[in-house]
Amino acid sequence: MAEVIHPFYDSHRGAMEAAMRHRLDLAEAMLCERAHLTDIAGIRQEVTDEFEIVLTQMPYVGGAASRMSDFFMRLMGFMAISRVLRRHGVLLSMIGEIERETYKAQLLTMPEAERLASGRQFMSPENQTLLREQAAKSATTSHQKEFPEDFVYDFVEPGPSDTFEFGINYKACGFCKFAARHGDKEILPNICGLDFDAYATRGIHLERTQTLAGGASHCNFRFSRLPSD
Repeated sequence: MAEVIHPFYDSHRGAMEAAMRHRLDLAEAMLCERAHLTDIAGIRQEVTDEFEIVLTQMPYVGGAASRMSDFFMRLMGFMAISRVLRRHGVLLSMIGEIERETYKAQLLTMPEAERLASGRQFMSPENQTLLREQAAKSATTSHQKEFPEDFVYDFVEPGPSDTFEFGINYKACGFCKFAARHGDKEILPNICGLDFDAYATRGIHLERTQTLAGGASHCNFRFSRLPSD
């Protein structure tokens, strides 16, 4: 029986594939010069084929109603790229470097005004209210039963001596669950490393000292605004 892509992800397939192809364009020189791969066309085809598999494996966590759906759609392409590069013997550290540099370069193709506006929206009181609501919902038994592969998290208010504006403690991670299910645990830390550039390019400082992927009890995300130039 053929594996099925969830209709929500299938409707976004074109955008996800385009983003992945763009990352491969940005990575081409590094794949040649650092990873010493020569058949780049072959690598591209392998990644495309692997992404078809990843699409069938992506967990559905609520579609447009869940902020975490966007996380999966933006980052699952890296799973396909990582799997292929590992099969070609590329070191995990090298994969991490290539992925982080290409992701940052891709993020910076967005106009600065748009990136910073997105960052201000993320840090806004309105979004913090939404995050509190979604965090509370993520921890409910009914939500975890309906979407067992979703993230579970708490909203963290700053204390009197804290310098961050708000935080999120992820107590269960959708990517960790995905990696455990499909044999991608060694790739996972590289996926985690992408978070810092994802926020920095939007004018947000992320402080994080531990992750579930690293064996901690939770991922401790702490957010504050980067100073304006």
